[in-house]
Amino acid sequence: SNLKPRKCVCPREHRSLHVDSPPRKPSLTSSYVHGTSSMSLLPLTVGQSLDSIVQRWPDREAVVFLQDGIRKTFVQFQQDVDKAAAGLLALGLKRGDRLGVWGPNMYEWILFQFASAKAGIILVSLNTAYQMKEVEFTLKKVQCKAVVCPTRFKTQNFCEMLRELCPELDRTPVGMIKSSRLPDLRMVIVTDSRQPGMLHVEDVMQAGESQHHKELMMDLQSKLSFDEPINIQFTSGTTGSPKGASLSHHNIVNNAYFMGLRMGFGRRVRVCVPVPMYHCFGSVLGGMCMAVHGITLVFPSSGYNSRANLEAIQSEKCNFIYGTPTMFTDMLSQQDLHKYDLSSIEAGIIAGSPCPPEIVRKLITDMNMKELMIAYGSTENSPVTFLGFPQDNEELKINTVGCIMSHTEAKVVDPTTGEIVPLGASGELMIRGSCVMHGYWDDPQKTREVISQDRWYRTGDTASLNSLGYCRIEGRIKDMIIRGGENIYPAEIEQFLYTHPKVQEVQVVGVKDERLGEQVCACIRLREGQTSSAEEIRAFCKGQVRVCVSPPLDFALQDPTLCDLCRQLPSDSLWKGTILLLSHTNIAELSRSPR
Repeated sequence: SNLKPRKCVCPREHRSLHVDSPPRKPSLTSSYVHGTSSMSLLPLTVGQSLDSIVQRWPDREAVVFLQDGIRKTFVQFQQDVDKAAAGLLALGLKRGDRLGVWGPNMYEWILFQFASAKAGIILVSLNTAYQMKEVEFTLKKVQCKAVVCPTRFKTQNFCEMLRELCPELDRTPVGMIKSSRLPDLRMVIVTDSRQPGMLHVEDVMQAGESQHHKELMMDLQSKLSFDEPINIQFTSGTTGSPKGASLSHHNIVNNAYFMGLRMGFGRRVRVCVPVPMYHCFGSVLGGMCMAVHGITLVFPSSGYNSRANLEAIQSEKCNFIYGTPTMFTDMLSQQDLHKYDLSSIEAGIIAGSPCPPEIVRKLITDMNMKELMIAYGSTENSPVTFLGFPQDNEELKINTVGCIMSHTEAKVVDPTTGEIVPLGASGELMIRGSCVMHGYWDDPQKTREVISQDRWYRTGDTASLNSLGYCRIEGRIKDMIIRGGENIYPAEIEQFLYTHPKVQEVQVVGVKDERLGEQVCACIRLREGQTSSAEEIRAFCKGQVRVCVSPPLDFALQDPTLCDLCRQLPSDSLWKGTILLLSHTNIAELSRSPR
């Protein structure tokens, strides 16, 4: 035949990007990208990753918990993990059982993260803020057999809540609970005090002395598959029941591996970790990166404390720091920031929510974080899918959430048609690859809502891609405000308001409006010692953005509970409370001044 083969209309270099180093040449031609790498995926379980790194650096510090005075080298940590894993098996837990950890950053958190993995037991990460209703729902949903927790933390009395859920604790032999409300729960393991009807961590460690169960655990290691689920991370938006994202060894080992390669974890790294272990940020970028790359994790305090972070950086000579924008904002606003020796800091990761440009600039100038990297992802993606390179310029650090990760595909589609949008256009971001969760535990319907038949995960975020494979997040699709037929993304207005010198934090939400359908409302937290008014902020916005400004404490129908929220709770809780209030409030009730 004289017919020549047709040229591919979408050449390979226009679809994939080699991302072992920053892409230099713009090559994407549509809003689809595949991050390729010369490094293959690791076929390892969590336990194998830890054992491998222990052989390499047995005497290097693995974890430091400053508040509790605990320091463990890799070999010491491995010994504790093996003993705890054998102990869990000796107490009757089996491969595939679920074990919940409910508590703040403490040595036992990371100990049971790895002990459960070695025993083939699935770790269930429980938020410390959970109240009785939420903890009952989550434990029942995953049929938890055991819970590890301290007696209490701050105002949360974990043991008391569990006793209320399981009054049978006082009447059944230790480790053999038979509860009507939590029928699968067999044991509660307390990390500090001894409690009636509950086991203590020491009981687990002693049970792990049994040679038979040590051998059982070692034998189990060779049989575990890296595709087995190993962690259930509960996730939910501002409303609705929590959903349990089921992550495998393969998910989290490889996410940690490729993140560490990009962050430059080949060198000696000591990371200050103020982020909670019960989120992927703490357990994967923290615990798993430690086990895969041999980095040292320094935990300044059990709960977030800006001053403790700065002291930890100074005393432990941390050269890396993790944090959310709010955490970094709090550190930067410390009056005596200049008194701390932060010269050891070289780099950091900022993730968890959109980061204002001013914060990025201040971290580079005021905290010496020259190699600051922005990360983006979600619990369902194990978690990171886009991550900056240390050498990225300021424009990329401020305007994007980084470059596509290795072995990851992303596309931006029109949310109504599902078609890929032109390069640079906005649409819904979709992710596919080794990072995507198995699904939501025991919830096929919710899983089908977010993962398509061809395994694309719907992020629910509006985004755009540039020709170098970097992503810009513009907001949540469901948060998009439709004002008189015009689509408005809250994130764009928030970024503008952050440029006002008096504004510390801002959240933009849509509220009902009789004429326009929805109106834009900005809730603002001012910097300490600053005063302002709705008029001043409105004047600042004039000709720039269309917004009705209402600082949280200026609402005409201000609920005193919300006033307390403003003063007492972390901003995440404040904004969730604010959004819930606003979503049921009419704009006419919020602003005394005419629009």
